[in-house]
Amino acid sequence: MLRYRLLGPSGLRVSELCLGTMSFGEQWGFGADEATSHAVLDAYAEAGGNFLDTANKYHGGETEEIVGSWLRGNRDRTVLATKYTLAMDHEDPNTAGNHRKNMIRSVEDSLRRMNTDYIDVLWVHAWDDYTPMSETLRGLDDLVRSGKVLYVGISDTPAWVVSAANTMAELRGWASFVGLQIEYSLLQRTPERELLPMAEHYGLSVLGWGPLGAGVLTGKYTRGGDNDSLRAKSNESRGRTSDKAIEIAKAVDAVADELGVTSAKVALAWVRSKGYGYIPIVGARKVEQITDTLGAVDVELEAAHIEKLDAVSAVELGFPGDFLRSDGVRDLVRGECRTRIDGRKAGR
Repeated sequence: MLRYRLLGPSGLRVSELCLGTMSFGEQWGFGADEATSHAVLDAYAEAGGNFLDTANKYHGGETEEIVGSWLRGNRDRTVLATKYTLAMDHEDPNTAGNHRKNMIRSVEDSLRRMNTDYIDVLWVHAWDDYTPMSETLRGLDDLVRSGKVLYVGISDTPAWVVSAANTMAELRGWASFVGLQIEYSLLQRTPERELLPMAEHYGLSVLGWGPLGAGVLTGKYTRGGDNDSLRAKSNESRGRTSDKAIEIAKAVDAVADELGVTSAKVALAWVRSKGYGYIPIVGARKVEQITDTLGAVDVELEAAHIEKLDAVSAVELGFPGDFLRSDGVRDLVRGECRTRIDGRKAGR
């Protein structure tokens, strides 16, 4: 059974795995129909899952409708999260962005599609550099005060923007972000440069989307796969099937074989190993897929496994990260006796 964690600095209890619903619906030419989607939702709920992640954009609103039809009888036990920002009508400039007009229209439409009076967590789907953050934050705070939204989070946004936003919200007494949603996996570790240290500083939960690297970390391309067809898929996989990505995937396979579990479980266990606040977003188009990934919570990676996976997938932090972590600079900043100082955070 799944256990629960507090979402960021709030008291909201959410499952240690979040169920992403982008694969629910058929309007985009892929995905599960309503009956299959409901079967996946049932399997997740039966395992103790209570945290659903959707978006108004997914399948043109069809996904929210599928989730809404399942929610009848399940609403109070479900932590329902959706998003707004992305264009719903590409011919109307005001159906996109983080301004008040799109915010209010999007929330009202989501409430109607999901047949609910409130949204537990509303995510800003992506940074909109045309809209002042003060406008977005005040609008979100108004929604929280109205009771239509309980908590707010932010997705796919630079660290400096999130940091400035939460500082502004705190100073003005507005609702601040409790979670950060980003792509994070063994194939995408660049958030470790700025985003993850920022999230740790503010106590934000980190919901990692794409934790399986679009399937690459499941063994899909490394366990008897065809290298020619593999390379042909590289463009549509945004480089996820590069030689380096395949090397990482093979390391995941090796750890999985050693533990006697699937590669997907190891990839998810690695994300979870990063700390209490890390919650992978898992998706499924079939019941057997969600059943497998739910088992990741029972996989405990040993230190040697984590070290091996960290090493093969390491990224350069760049400036100032690598500069500030060098021994010479740390000696200058903290003094040469720094190894005898017990810092506030382990490993620092």
